[in-house]
Amino acid sequence: MSTAASQNVPRPRATIVVVDDEENMGKILTKILGNEGFHVTAFHRPAEAMAHITKHPPDLVLTDMKMPDHTGMDVLKAAKGANPHTGVVVMTAYGTIEGGVEAMREGAYDYVTKPFKTDELVMTLVKALERSHMGRENESLAETLRRTSDAPPIVGESTAMKAVAAMVAKIAPTDAAVLIRGESGTGKELVAKAIHKASPRAGKRFVAINCASIPETLLESELFGHERGSFTGADRQKLGLVELAHEGTLFLDEIGDLPLSLQAKLLRVLQEREIQRVGGVQTIPVDIRLLAATHRDLRAAMEARQFRPDLFFRLDVISVALPPLRERTGDVPLLASFFLDQATRRMRKPAMTIAPEAMAALEKYGYPGNVRELENIIERMAVLCDGAEITLADIPGDIRVKSGVKFPAVGSQGAEYKGAKDKFEREYFLRLLDAAKGNISEAARMSGVSRRHLHEKLVKLGLRADRESSL
Repeated sequence: MSTAASQNVPRPRATIVVVDDEENMGKILTKILGNEGFHVTAFHRPAEAMAHITKHPPDLVLTDMKMPDHTGMDVLKAAKGANPHTGVVVMTAYGTIEGGVEAMREGAYDYVTKPFKTDELVMTLVKALERSHMGRENESLAETLRRTSDAPPIVGESTAMKAVAAMVAKIAPTDAAVLIRGESGTGKELVAKAIHKASPRAGKRFVAINCASIPETLLESELFGHERGSFTGADRQKLGLVELAHEGTLFLDEIGDLPLSLQAKLLRVLQEREIQRVGGVQTIPVDIRLLAATHRDLRAAMEARQFRPDLFFRLDVISVALPPLRERTGDVPLLASFFLDQATRRMRKPAMTIAPEAMAALEKYGYPGNVRELENIIERMAVLCDGAEITLADIPGDIRVKSGVKFPAVGSQGAEYKGAKDKFEREYFLRLLDAAKGNISEAARMSGVSRRHLHEKLVKLGLRADRESSL
């Protein structure tokens, strides 16, 4: 008897190759899938199946995972080698999540565990075919989008960032879940946006939420929506972010902070591809690609029973690790110039540059806040700098101190400023203010000039009192 799923088969008489060393299982699947409208060819010898797939790539391959002479991974590689858009679903009788995840990491759409229900199997195959069909239709479009989209650039010439960029280019056209790891401020959302913009879903929504920034009592409603009257204050129906991301990409930042109760609901979204609003009884189908990010060690969280293992393995199909900025300081000049260009354009200021000695100080700083901190520093200097070049004098004092960069000597500490040469005046007073911790009265006492005279000099040099805190 045909299931309801067959009504949605995207391609009539889609061709499926079944590979299972148990010949009877092949016959059973051929009958079941034939009744669902598929054109099925079954093989109980993997070598023969791979030869056939290579010569006649099907729309989809359904393969057993563990077989005597070859594994499901061998069949998967043969199918993807013949046509990268061929959908692959693997079967396992061993219930090992790791085996299915490894297959998905290598390009399989999904896995099913024997024994399985016919309806569930057919639904998985239908969705795999839909994804395969979409990939074929959008191949040329995706290439155009990758060339012309406004995806935020992944800036960096370090080996680590080149590897990240290469990984993004490789995984973007797929629909696999991605877990992005890295310290706060390393650019995890930027990478997620780059993946979305280079994917076949680029024309749809990119919906992001920070799981750590929303109270647990509100997070469920934000993610899954709610029906009117479902709780006090719910005076109207609300669509959740998962539903809003339908056909697009959902980015869950800091997923390690997602409460266990909501982890179970998210797992259902990934497995069943449907949601239920808070207070609702109807299930709503959703088609999303999930990207997640965390600064936490999720394996340690699993061991501490703070994170569900089944959700982890669903998310960790592909992992992208972002290094902290202190481990790729060679990228600082590129990033600093990029952020400066963005800042001046945004503020409609003339183009600015960064002097070599100032850039050297930026490269030597440790950046506990990573790329986000560098961006903030650059924007701050772009706002405050009056000239066309950011010099060492424009670098905030705490950054200079921590980077170990010092101004050229201008005489003995606390010497009267009249003895300093004109070309060192700016550096002299900056050093003086550093020593006085920005206190003009103390700086005046140390330099031997009146407070008023010192204030006038600072104004003349563009070192106004409202800038003391940054010096």
